[in-house]
Amino acid sequence: MEIRIKVILASIREGRFGDKPAKWVTDIAKKVDGASVELLDLKDYQLPMFAEAVSPKSVPGAYGKPAVDAWAAKIAEADGFIIVTPEYNHGYPASLKNNIDYLYKEWGHKPVCFVSYGVTGGARAIQQLRGVAIELEMAPIKNSVHFFDPWNLVDEKGYLKPGAFDGKEKIAEAMLIELIWLAKTLKTARGEV
Repeated sequence: MEIRIKVILASIREGRFGDKPAKWVTDIAKKVDGASVELLDLKDYQLPMFAEAVSPKSVPGAYGKPAVDAWAAKIAEADGFIIVTPEYNHGYPASLKNNIDYLYKEWGHKPVCFVSYGVTGGARAIQQLRGVAIELEMAPIKNSVHFFDPWNLVDEKGYLKPGAFDGKEKIAEAMLIELIWLAKTLKTARGEV
């Protein structure tokens, strides 16, 4: 059974750090047998600020905006998600919240895990995202990867320092084992096998 995993890069800031752990975790996930992995950069899916009159939960079909429909199609084809997010002011970025809020049914009954970075390793952002995921009927898993003080992991030109991610591979692999197992289980339960 092929499991389709989408890695969502949440930060859209200039000079962001997030592209580094996003590529890193994508490369690790691509080594998992039976997993098809795609990186979705929110820079490529910048939606207008959510201000719809109707909740996405009530939308019976297409959302009616080409950019939103393209985003919805990518999320719908996924069996599980890895969200790579910074922590901004004790939370996750508005870019991610906006893209989450545009959809509903596409998220449901799928597992999600997190790779985060910031002062606390992004722990507070993940804590908030777990509650959002539950509201969307997703299944957030326990394991996550945290990068503390990411500005110390890059040099003055923004390149990763040698060994910056050392020691995190086993954590990521354990997280992926849980994600893939739950993705298979929920795909079967959704009747998509």
